Amino acid sequence: MKKDIANKVFSSLLKLYPNPKTELKYINKFTFLISVVLSAQATDVSVNIATKKLFKIAKNPQQMIQVGELKLKKYIKTIGLYNSKAKNIILLSKILLDKYKGKIPTEFDELTSLPGVGNKTASVYQNTILKLPRIAVDTHVFRVSNRIGLVNRKTPDLTQQALEKTVPTKWLMSAHHLLILHGRRLCKSQKPLCDHCLIKNNCKFYRHLNI
Repeated sequence: MKKDIANKVFSSLLKLYPNPKTELKYINKFTFLISVVLSAQATDVSVNIATKKLFKIAKNPQQMIQVGELKLKKYIKTIGLYNSKAKNIILLSKILLDKYKGKIPTEFDELTSLPGVGNKTASVYQNTILKLPRIAVDTHVFRVSNRIGLVNRKTPDLTQQALEKTVPTKWLMSAHHLLILHGRRLCKSQKPLCDHCLIKNNCKFYRHLNI
């Protein structure tokens, strides 16, 4: 998609979602990272419910280690893959204490070396906390960006690379949030609500529907 069309797409999305930001609830950098780790294959709503009580007693790596893996599982058992996530969070917390003196690294490669932190999680952290122009690609961003024709890629990682080259600079900070919100609200997986969509005239999927 050409940059002038991409500008129109994101301008329209901003009208639909005038305050694009994460819907995860967090207290500090550490709790945000934990929330993003927990959000893999889970909804933000379910994560927020689980972390509301957890973050009252575990706001930093030391406190999380004190909670321990078994007790942590009880807090997050309503979230998918909670067994592996609990294990990764405790290991992650220990590494942050032992290797980084309790701080969270800022470099992408260091972030992705942490247990449970993949490309998407690292990109979300860098975008939201470090204010870096990263476009994390979750299931919504992958579906929406390829469906409307912003890019045409087969995997999330390739989609991210293409988006970060294609999306105009002014939208790099907000593109991730705008595409997620659109995927949740209108551009749904099974039954997209095209009639209510402001970007349908610039959407590849909608054009094909009306050929």
